[in-house]
Amino acid sequence: MIYTENLTFSFNETTHFSFPNIKNNESQALLITGNSGKGKTTLLHLLGGLLRPKSGTISIQDTNISSLSEKELDRFRGKNIGLVLQQSHFVASLNVLENVVLASWLATGKKATEKAKTLLKELDLEDQMYKLPSNLSVGQQQRVSIARALINQPKLLLADEPTSSLDDENAAKVADLLAHLSKEYKASLIIVTHDQRLKDKFSNQLNLN
Repeated sequence: MIYTENLTFSFNETTHFSFPNIKNNESQALLITGNSGKGKTTLLHLLGGLLRPKSGTISIQDTNISSLSEKELDRFRGKNIGLVLQQSHFVASLNVLENVVLASWLATGKKATEKAKTLLKELDLEDQMYKLPSNLSVGQQQRVSIARALINQPKLLLADEPTSSLDDENAAKVADLLAHLSKEYKASLIIVTHDQRLKDKFSNQLNLN
C-alpha cells in the first residue's frame, strides 16, 4: 500500500505544487485526474521516486522512500514499483520478450524468462514476443509496457496517461487489464490521466484542481 502526507514540490520559485494526501491499499485502484498544469505527472513521478519532494512523506509498504539514498531508491524502485509511462522507452535492438526480461534482470540480477512469457500470453501478446517493439501497434506497445511494469510483481503500479493515444476499444481493454492485473498481483494501482473515458471505469478518484 502507499500513503502520502503533506507532499509539496517546486520546479522553481513560481511553480509550486501542494498535493492532497493519498492512501491506496493493495489491489485497490485510484484514478487521479485534473487539467493540464495541475501537477498530475509531477505527482506520479514523485510517487515513483523519479522526483524528490520539497517536503512531505511518501511511504510504500512502510518504507519512506523520501529518506532513501539514490542507490537505495533505485534498488527499491526496481523491486517494488512498476511504471507505465507515456513514452515506453524500449531497447530498440531487443525483441518484446527480451525487453520484458531485461526489467527483471536489472532489478534482481536474474532473468525471469518464463514469467515474462506468461505475462505476455496473459496480455494477448504471445504472437508478438519475438518481434521488435517498433513493429507493434501503439496498443500492443502499451501492453508490453504493462508486462514490463509487472514482471517484478511490484507493490505499486503507476500508469501515466496509459490510454491517451488509444482508440475507445483499446482504451477500455487497457483500463480493464490494469484493474484486473493490480488485483491479481495485489498491487496498489494509481493511474494519472485527463482521459474522460476512464472516469466510468474507476470509482475511487482524486481530482487535482
